[in-house]
Amino acid sequence: MSTPDLRTGHGYADGIARLYDLVHQGKGKDYRREAADLAALITSRAPGARSLLDVACGTGLHLKHLTGLFDRVEGLELSPDMREIALRRNPGATVHQGDMRDFALGTRYAAVICMFSSIGHMSGQAELDAALARFAAHLEPGGVVVVEPWWFPDTFTPHFVGASIVEAEGKTISRVSHSRLAGDATAIDVHYLVAEPGRDIEHLCESHLITLFERSAYERAFERAGLDVEFQPGGPSGRGLFLGVRPS
Repeated sequence: MSTPDLRTGHGYADGIARLYDLVHQGKGKDYRREAADLAALITSRAPGARSLLDVACGTGLHLKHLTGLFDRVEGLELSPDMREIALRRNPGATVHQGDMRDFALGTRYAAVICMFSSIGHMSGQAELDAALARFAAHLEPGGVVVVEPWWFPDTFTPHFVGASIVEAEGKTISRVSHSRLAGDATAIDVHYLVAEPGRDIEHLCESHLITLFERSAYERAFERAGLDVEFQPGGPSGRGLFLGVRPS
């Protein structure tokens, strides 16, 4: 059994990125439905919105389903491996290489989204403020920012263990994760076992450090970026959604 160490911080090795897709879809994550819900939410605040930027777009599954719901849909991704998969999945799409803390694309959008708790990779209030300032700088007057947060300190469950088994593309994939409190952040270790006929079982692992921001920290970042902010409970992962509107 091979056991390469793929502890990748903010990014993913290509093998991990592909497993990420298979596991989350196998667990029932419905990107098509989420894209439709996002489009409805955005247009409820910005009727006629026709352009969207997906920040930290990952492997482009939201992009795939948002295309067609807006006239112009683009992505931004820090990880070269994730971006490469997003480009393969969305031929002809524009997926910018960039960091949410300092990107400058020279254009604006009716909506900027940042999903799947990617914002939690900001290490503190200064980085959170910087990211929201960049989102707002790329927003048209009257446009909408949608951010899916990580857990708040009072909703996080320390020592949570997650486990799933998925069969897809001829592979059987087992994923086990363990989350623990590390100061003001969640430290998550994830292990994958991948088995397929005719090959040795492969063991891949990765670690993440995701900041446990207070709800007020998110709201402060939105307000400092000049956005009118509201929080909606629920959302696609149960962690809620923050909506910020740039005044016209």
